[in-house]
Amino acid sequence: MKRIISGLWDGKGFDIALVVVALGFLMIFAGLPLIYNVVMSFQKVDIFSLGTFARPFAGFDNYRAIFADPIFVPVMKNTVIFIVASIVGQFIIGFSLALFFTLDFPGSGYLRGLFLVSWVMPGLVVGAIWNWIFAGDFGVLNFALRELGLIGGNIFWRSDTNFSLWAVIIANIWLGTSFNMILLSVGLASIPRDLYEAAELDGANALQRFWTITLPMMRATIGAIIALGLIFTLQQFDLFAAITSGGPANSSNVAQYWAWELSFREYDFARGATISVLMIVLVMIASVVYVRSTRYEVRG
Repeated sequence: MKRIISGLWDGKGFDIALVVVALGFLMIFAGLPLIYNVVMSFQKVDIFSLGTFARPFAGFDNYRAIFADPIFVPVMKNTVIFIVASIVGQFIIGFSLALFFTLDFPGSGYLRGLFLVSWVMPGLVVGAIWNWIFAGDFGVLNFALRELGLIGGNIFWRSDTNFSLWAVIIANIWLGTSFNMILLSVGLASIPRDLYEAAELDGANALQRFWTITLPMMRATIGAIIALGLIFTLQQFDLFAAITSGGPANSSNVAQYWAWELSFREYDFARGATISVLMIVLVMIASVVYVRSTRYEVRG
């Protein structure tokens, strides 16, 4: 024991101690809740049995109940639309901004910094801002669309079943675009400039240089961004709570918000845990893709 303490004091093995502490932290605050959630998805758990571990074993009954629920298909459809639209929107706008900021012009650094404001803001604050923008009677968005002649009357973004999900998607795209822009800017900065100069001397135009140099060299970065985008989008809860609360008529309800509703409104913690397990599986798949992308980038 004295040798271990003296070794740590001298700096020998201190890195191992740091790793052990980090692993212990992850096991306590991430591993145990994860295992607890998975176990709970195979049990019958309500508000009366939540505080005890003596719960009836339910097998796959909770999973069958989730799949048989009438709103399962609409919720999963909304979830897929939300994920795909958010990732595509964030990536396209983020890539466009990253390419724009490769240009050398005065104030580019300050302007790039302003775009990070959306990323550091809490989701509930962003939701409150977009609530004001989406307001049907006095919202800024309706005012701008009317002035441009694109709409004849007000659109009630938060309470119309045709627009409620898209209202959250727009807010989420705005929230995550700056993150995509920063990562893509780093990827673009790592591409050697002489490749573009050589292609330009060979007569390649801007579009040809983009398709033959930029995209191939950014493949690993793009894969990592898409994987991270999937993880962050599946974790998005605040915007739904602040803007639509999953309504109206479940038109903007997604898996993560449905899990919260089952657990904390209907007190069906087992089914809420079941949805969480299904989401964890998707996050793990995205994490594997992300790790493989980063490994490819390091090897390249």
